Amino acid sequence: MSVTIRRLQPRSVAANEAVEQSLTAGEREAMICAAAGKIEDLLDILRVDHRNDPNTRGTPGRVAKMLVNELMRGRFEAPPALTDFENRLAYEGLIVTGPIEVRSTCAHHMMPIRGEAFVGVLPSAGGKVLGLSKYDRIVDHFASRFQTQEELVQQIGDFLWESTAPRGLAIRISAAHLCRTHRGIRASNGRMVTNAYFGAFSTEPALKEEFLRECASLEMPAR
Repeated sequence: MSVTIRRLQPRSVAANEAVEQSLTAGEREAMICAAAGKIEDLLDILRVDHRNDPNTRGTPGRVAKMLVNELMRGRFEAPPALTDFENRLAYEGLIVTGPIEVRSTCAHHMMPIRGEAFVGVLPSAGGKVLGLSKYDRIVDHFASRFQTQEELVQQIGDFLWESTAPRGLAIRISAAHLCRTHRGIRASNGRMVTNAYFGAFSTEPALKEEFLRECASLEMPAR
């Protein structure tokens, strides 16, 4: 049976943008098959014997599955459904959660990015609060793309801001980039910190300071 991939968007799609519609199971399999063929071509160019070498036999298929089903999964499926709860007692204080593990892939060299994210929320008195595990799922969803850290922190923030409408929102990511530690300069420490602020965090410096203090306290190892 022949399966084709529909034209997903009339325009080109950036590496960290979602395709217009989530892939069907058949389209996903067709994409994996097509990608495996291209990876075979790449290994041939690099003079890697993926047909007879037991270490690389089957590697094109494994890499294609990894790209479609894991490293770029966040482009091909919808964001996680959000579970929210009534803010019954009209809580308006700062909520900070983290560290949330970040595993992503650098769009420039396709090497791992590994670190932690922190989310700070000022709920609206008459609004709702999000279940804590959903923050982990949202971070994972947007990290499962070829990313730059500057855009990753903004994408997470934009989605939470639009989906939950809090009074204020802050996102912080601190991560190590293997494209800096394993190639080029081969730096001993390749960490980078990015922040995104929305609502009250953009206008009240004291809130930013409180958020950053809480992030630092959550980063400290438990005694």
